This record gives sequence, C-alpha cells and structure tokens, in this order.
Amino acid sequence: MADVAIVSGSASDAAITDKVKKVLDANGISYDAQVLSAHRDPDKLDVYIKSSNVKIFIAIAGLSAALPGVIASKTDKPVIGVPVSGTLNGMDALLSIAQMPKGVPVATVGVDNGDNAAWLAIRILKLVK
Repeated sequence: MADVAIVSGSASDAAITDKVKKVLDANGISYDAQVLSAHRDPDKLDVYIKSSNVKIFIAIAGLSAALPGVIASKTDKPVIGVPVSGTLNGMDALLSIAQMPKGVPVATVGVDNGDNAAWLAIRILKLVK
C-alpha cells in the first residue's frame, strides 16, 4: 500500500510529477503515480479513487485544473493540488484549484511546485503516524 497517490491529468505533466517523486523518494515515502484525466478518463479516475488505500492525493493539473477538485469531491482524504503553467503562466490552473466550493477542500501549492506538494504530504503523514 502506498502512502501517496500522485495523479496527473496529462503525460505532459511528467516534469512536475518527477519533482514530487524526487522528494518522496529522498524521504522514503511510498507512492503510486497515475496519469488520469478528470475530463478524458472520468470512469477510470472514479475507480482509482474508490479503490485506492493511500492516505493523501497529490493532483497535478493545468488549464481548467478540474482534477484536484474532482478527486476531493470523491474522497475524504487530503488532496493537494499542483497547478501547472500553461498559456496563462498557470494562473488559470492556480485559480481553478484555489477556488473550490465549500465542503470540497483542496490544499494548493505554487505553480509547478511539485516539490512543495511532496513536502506538504510528508508533513501531513507525520500527523497520522
């Protein structure tokens, strides 16, 4: 069983996913990494969320950045959103992730800051151990 699920909305987010993996690897934290789009793979994403035994989700998404909010709407586990830079320098993704409706919380780190998402996940894990 992995401690953290790293879910990216697109294979093009691999550089950000690699930042997360590097920090988690350096700290001995287990993870499972998947590419599952909230738009293109909604059924696969649902199955993954429901079948996952992880403690924390890190969701990496650009543009409309729906992925973190969709995950948060389907689990009561912590979700950390990582906005990815794009045509609007990531501001569209940042605002999409930060503006979740009440009852659907998503922690948000800076644009392209997979490192901080991993560090936040590590801090959360320290609380549950």
